Amino acid sequence: MQAATGLSKRELARVRGRLVEFSGEMFASMKRKDQRGWGEVYVRGLMLDGKRKSIEPMAARLADGDEQCLQQFVNQSPWDPVPVRRALARRMSRELSPDAWVIDDTGFPKFGKDSVGVARQYSGCLGKVGNCQIGVSINAATEDASCPLDWRLFIPTEWDEDSDFNRERRKKTRLPEDVHHTEKWRLALVMIDELIAWGLKPPVMLGDGAYGDVTELRSELEEREIEYVLDVKGTTSAYSEDVKPTRPPKPEGRGRPPAMRYREDPASLKALALAAGKPAAVTVTWREGTRGSMSSRFIALRVRPANIELRRAAHSAGEELAVRWLVCEWPSKESEPTKYWLSNLPADTPLKALVRLAKMRFRIEQDYRELKDALGLDHFEGRSYPGWNHHVTLVSVAHAFLTLERRRRPQARAAA
Repeated sequence: MQAATGLSKRELARVRGRLVEFSGEMFASMKRKDQRGWGEVYVRGLMLDGKRKSIEPMAARLADGDEQCLQQFVNQSPWDPVPVRRALARRMSRELSPDAWVIDDTGFPKFGKDSVGVARQYSGCLGKVGNCQIGVSINAATEDASCPLDWRLFIPTEWDEDSDFNRERRKKTRLPEDVHHTEKWRLALVMIDELIAWGLKPPVMLGDGAYGDVTELRSELEEREIEYVLDVKGTTSAYSEDVKPTRPPKPEGRGRPPAMRYREDPASLKALALAAGKPAAVTVTWREGTRGSMSSRFIALRVRPANIELRRAAHSAGEELAVRWLVCEWPSKESEPTKYWLSNLPADTPLKALVRLAKMRFRIEQDYRELKDALGLDHFEGRSYPGWNHHVTLVSVAHAFLTLERRRRPQARAAA
């Protein structure tokens, strides 16, 4: 089974029975039999080998493909994608027992201005500013597998501008009146809360610097008692663990005594790491890759993140700044650390466990390539909000099925 390029007709025929069963479970919320049937056909089309996974070429490759019916199913049919995602999230959480949930986003390159949520904006997959949509996802991850659990389409601010042009394209793309611009990190929190409401318990949250650098996101996760290991910039403000707030001497005369507060300016994470020194870094191997052991040198320090919002909150509450883990990757050939993470995992967490989680985001990057290259995540040519949500949900179902098939193969060999 070559998931990186799709399945051949023979491979697809071999797994067809299990796919029908899996699709039946995922699409049980759809009221009509024909909807459930076209759902299975669409997922099969996504998995079948072929360069383009938009509806027309998929329908042409499938013996039972019907372009008009597939167009109607994805773009016009009123089926709700949320129960499908709920069924998928619950099933894959049981199957994978994920070590982490990963917050991520990806771009969908587009031409023109008429596709829902499209704008000139930065996309990591493009590596530059381009005309695209951005989808934000929460993904379950282990070291050897991952799966999208939930999705949100990012709506740029320009789509909220009050103009005839915007009103018309919101209407044409069927963008609901209550869906407006929301920061990506807030979309992530909405999805986390939704997954919790579905009965799923968050493991450790991971995310790149676009999310880890947002103080409000880290604070919101802590309020929910969710652990995290998040990428941050080396310029992030912090004190060393031993720095405490102080109270200056009370001035003569009457009046309220000065409040306890942090009097000195905080350092940066980079400065704290450099102060610890390169000799403090130790070699950690976090997994076995296809080309051998994955290892580098790391430092772990206990620090107090201390940007202005955190200092004000601590002062207002009369509390000390919280102590968190700073993990730095400092390769032996580099003069300074190259990567930084902050984590609220317990103080007795071993360095290897911190590094293993920090490095687990690679799994999502690998699987995003499969979602795009083999399963056509960004090949959708429709323009509507319901169509986009239907498509990403169906791609997630296809990816989940292939993930389960890959996990079956060692068992099948052992049974033989």
